[in-house]
Amino acid sequence: MTLPLYVLNGPNLNLLGVREPETYGTTTLPDIEALCQERAQALGYEIVFRQSNHEGELVDWIQEARDHGSGILINPAGYTTTSIAILDALIASELPVIEVHLTNIHRREEFRHHSFVSKAANAVVAGAGPQGYVFAVEHLASLAGKP
Repeated sequence: MTLPLYVLNGPNLNLLGVREPETYGTTTLPDIEALCQERAQALGYEIVFRQSNHEGELVDWIQEARDHGSGILINPAGYTTTSIAILDALIASELPVIEVHLTNIHRREEFRHHSFVSKAANAVVAGAGPQGYVFAVEHLASLAGKP
């Protein structure tokens, strides 16, 4: 049996579609979940899709994925630049990790340019909007063992 891919989303991503649409667009997080589910299913995977505004909850889900998942796709949002706890959990998971950002973080404010999470990521997708999640699911599936 193939273990699911975990798609984890950090703080404020529950507000996609209404928060700063000029920056993040009008696509909602449920829309992104549907895109991920559709692509993963075509690749033979199920998705565990979650969002939290709480760092510890994200760490708990990363640890859960270690035992119950095939890989982790994470948009750490505001925790990208601050969370060594998420970095440590991702490293300890020993799973393939793809970091995703809707916007190109390198074209934004200077403080957004550094990512702790990237140190644990096999790949980073940034600036492709919601389609970036689809790219990430495809690549994560290939790293997890399905072409």
